[in-house]
Amino acid sequence: MDVTYREEGVAEAAASVAARLADAPARLAAGDATLWGAAAEPEAAVRLGWLTLPRTSRELLPEIDKLVERARAEGLDHVVLAGMGGSSLAPEVICNTADVPLTVLDTTDPAQVRRALDDRLDRTIVVVASKSGSTVETDSHRRIYEEAFRSAGIDPSDRIVVVTDPGSPLEQEAIEAGYTIFLADPDVGGRYSALSAFGLVPSALAGAEVADLLDEAEEMLPLLRLTEGNPGLALGAALGGAALAGRDKLILEDQLSEINGLPDWIEQLVAESTGKHGKGILPVVAAEPTGARDELVVAIESDDGDVRVDGSLGAQFLVWEYATALTGLVLGVNPFDQPDVAEAKDNTARVLEEGPAAAGPVLVDGPVEVYGETHAKDLSGVLTELLHAVPADGYLAVMAYLDRLAAFDAPMPKDADFEQMTEAWMAADAQTLRALLALRTERPVTFGWGPRFLHSTGQYHKGGPSNGVFLQITGAVTADVHIPGKPYTLGELQLAQALGDQRALAERGRPAIRLHLTDRVAGIAHLLAAAQEV
Repeated sequence: MDVTYREEGVAEAAASVAARLADAPARLAAGDATLWGAAAEPEAAVRLGWLTLPRTSRELLPEIDKLVERARAEGLDHVVLAGMGGSSLAPEVICNTADVPLTVLDTTDPAQVRRALDDRLDRTIVVVASKSGSTVETDSHRRIYEEAFRSAGIDPSDRIVVVTDPGSPLEQEAIEAGYTIFLADPDVGGRYSALSAFGLVPSALAGAEVADLLDEAEEMLPLLRLTEGNPGLALGAALGGAALAGRDKLILEDQLSEINGLPDWIEQLVAESTGKHGKGILPVVAAEPTGARDELVVAIESDDGDVRVDGSLGAQFLVWEYATALTGLVLGVNPFDQPDVAEAKDNTARVLEEGPAAAGPVLVDGPVEVYGETHAKDLSGVLTELLHAVPADGYLAVMAYLDRLAAFDAPMPKDADFEQMTEAWMAADAQTLRALLALRTERPVTFGWGPRFLHSTGQYHKGGPSNGVFLQITGAVTADVHIPGKPYTLGELQLAQALGDQRALAERGRPAIRLHLTDRVAGIAHLLAAAQEV
């Protein structure tokens, strides 16, 4: 594993915080929870288990191997992971990099869940992963699959595997239901759990060689004790020092890397760990650097950045966790808590109980309704207003509560030939919208799928610097999914999550507009066309 500073300014920024980090390797190696100060000590005391996971997680491998053998013997080749945030992001990277199929359900979109349900149910095994055991999305997925299995004459206890912390509500429910249970280390927070049962169980079921990940990470342990030649220390000093120097927008570049999707995992780790008390580092994924003075470009296995990070996936996981923990120390924040996440959850519960607000849209442009404060006369005007509202040190966040796998698969217009196809039709995916908006501003534009991002950058959006502008996208539901045992559907939950988060942003005075697509296909096409007109 190697971390290289490729710009003089990065080396200077790292050197500026070197004294504060001088004793960090020894204290981390000793599991010293006082490193981040007295206020953080109680949380840190039960959140340092990730430092030894490359060794302690080996205890899980025999039982994981037995589970994999059983699944293969029974022909269960469709692996579904129901999990949010740290319970899903690492397995997705592991499986994408290993090129093995894993269906990830980190959504409340009815169409996306229904598609997974309709795919080889007779050959499906579901991993239900939740650290707290009470994650509303994951609980909903479990209930839906239990009913689907029973309706198909399949015993859910033969098909559902639970990964959770000891003593969680989910553990008790799993015991009563007779499910296979893997208990994770309770001293590991969700976003630091890549090498725990949360990362290993679903990845192994899908076909990844998870023992190799532990080998790769374990090779890093001796280096992380050093003050010289310590890649975690080098990366943490660069991130923290650059942020203190005003370079708090982290552009993640991985186009040349054989690791597939690592920036999405880094995004949660860095944003949720540092974005609080008005401070933080904003990761920006799948974006071209603008050259702005507040950007730091970190490239995975490439010379295209200010910092180059090389290493295997297991090593990357551990080193980025280590570096992020040190970055919290440099910024003066607790890297293990998430004080603003619960607010959106509480707001969601209130919306479900009280129902959506009765206020109608302030503007209707074709198949798109606009909610929020705007003086614009059409959709392109709304987008223009949002871009102009981004402050000189700020960013625009696009947050889409839609089907992550199909939302931007808009069909080409009838009778259109190649010459008539616009840029939007030639590359109609989620990054098209982000890219179109990014072309029209010098500030970073991020893109997040809801409610997935609520367990990731959601903490930063509400707890970090107050310089974000927010564009929500929701869509009409034509075929909803009932959640057994609950008085609401997936579609109602999805909308409540969007409204709950919008309320949390509004209460902080952060500009937010919601676009509601009354027809999802036509609405996406209309939105992309409007973005081109800005």
